[in-house]
Amino acid sequence: MSTDVPVTPDPRRWLALAVVMTASLMDMVDVTIVNIAVPSIQRDTGASFSAIQWITAGYALAFAIGLITGGRLGDIYGRKRLFLLGIGGFTIASALCGLAANPDMLVATRILQGAAGAMMVPQVLSIIHTTFPANERGKVFGMFGAMIGLGAVTGPLFGALLTQWNLFGLQWRPIFLINLPVGIAGLVLGVRYITESKAPKAMRLDLVGVALVSVGLLMLLYPLTQGQQSGWPVWGFVSMGASPLVFALFVRYERAKARKDGSPLVELSLFRVKSFAAGIGVQLVFGIVAGIFFLVWTLYMQIGLGWSPLRAGLTGLPFALGVSTAAGLSVQLLVPRFGRKVLQAGALVMAAGTGIYVWEIGRYGGGIHSWQMMLPLLVMGAGMGLIVAPLTDSVLSEVPREHAGSASGLINTTNQLGVALGMGLVSVCFFGVVEHGDRARQTAAQIFGAGFTDSLGWVAGGLLLAFALMFALPKRAKQHTEDTGDVADVANVTGTAVSAAAEEAELALAP
Repeated sequence: MSTDVPVTPDPRRWLALAVVMTASLMDMVDVTIVNIAVPSIQRDTGASFSAIQWITAGYALAFAIGLITGGRLGDIYGRKRLFLLGIGGFTIASALCGLAANPDMLVATRILQGAAGAMMVPQVLSIIHTTFPANERGKVFGMFGAMIGLGAVTGPLFGALLTQWNLFGLQWRPIFLINLPVGIAGLVLGVRYITESKAPKAMRLDLVGVALVSVGLLMLLYPLTQGQQSGWPVWGFVSMGASPLVFALFVRYERAKARKDGSPLVELSLFRVKSFAAGIGVQLVFGIVAGIFFLVWTLYMQIGLGWSPLRAGLTGLPFALGVSTAAGLSVQLLVPRFGRKVLQAGALVMAAGTGIYVWEIGRYGGGIHSWQMMLPLLVMGAGMGLIVAPLTDSVLSEVPREHAGSASGLINTTNQLGVALGMGLVSVCFFGVVEHGDRARQTAAQIFGAGFTDSLGWVAGGLLLAFALMFALPKRAKQHTEDTGDVADVANVTGTAVSAAAEEAELALAP
């Protein structure tokens, strides 16, 4: 990726930054805003539980699959061009989501929205790299992180308010339609203020690799998501069992692609670095945990306990407080002194929070109050905060500099795939319990409480697995310093680390 900037920086660069950061904020708010509105969507459209899963998982899956290819398209055809195509497609998809006539249309448009986001989001950091001189990038990345944090915190509350206000009788639809004025403004201003750039030696597209990984993931996720509703048919188990064969074919093709032109979708040689391979495992497990918890949590509060979207959104504030506070302490004070032990402590603290939550559900049942959830949510948030900020740097620390960009893209992709997989597993750990609840003898709070409790067991198990995998991470993350290589590479590592941390913060703050 070329990160050269003119000797005299473009005076319009700050306006360009405002445009791309607003687009990132739109993507962030859209992800966090949807989860809180899912129960309202389900009631209004009559969507099945599997459709509800696809409304959230479809976006994550399309985004993950298209992320690396979207970045390469920008390098080849121009970052500004792909950014404008992405934000335009995202805006159109948002309008279609808001106008969806049925659950199937909403699922399809959410997938389209995720694909458009995969074109738009990778260009943001590339545009920053090519627009700002090295001495300004640190400040810019700080602003970028602050904006992402703002979107992650405000998204759920904004979604709760829009859903509860029922503007113009549109119920949940304004959560998507709100993107229209923002997207149109970003498109118009982007045309004027963003400077075009391309990579001088861009990697080629790997469309066959994209097709293979897409088929393999769908063979795994579709029957997993639909299985509960369809009565777990034989074809579902056959499809899931055959998916590893497709992934094996993908690996074989990627090796051949690397030998042929050096442009594989996934740089398999990265997995020879033990800490990176383990870190990718942690990212995948962490995504699965987040995918399970946040979807199940909002369904439990709104459908099981009958709480309003606003009450559910406000209940999540202690979690956000725990994440933001612990993340700051983790990076500034704890990790420099204790290294990976901080990440492992975070996994154990978060698992302890799930235990407190299970105890409280058993103790208070359907009479549980928001204030009684403060303790487990604060503990879980603190545990996640200890992990999300330093994890990416730890995973990247032993990766060769020349592969830093590919490694960072793979981290983001893996995290999103984990989210999609976690949402698919909700069929097993949550809806399987809910569907078999005794509605003649149990209240909705008891049925959904049992499903939530079972799901928390899965979350705790995933966190313990992440704890074990973290032993393969370096005891101390090695720092990429500017005196050992190209400043552009340093900026790329820093920027992609910010991006990956932002994706994790998005999950951490999205009820």
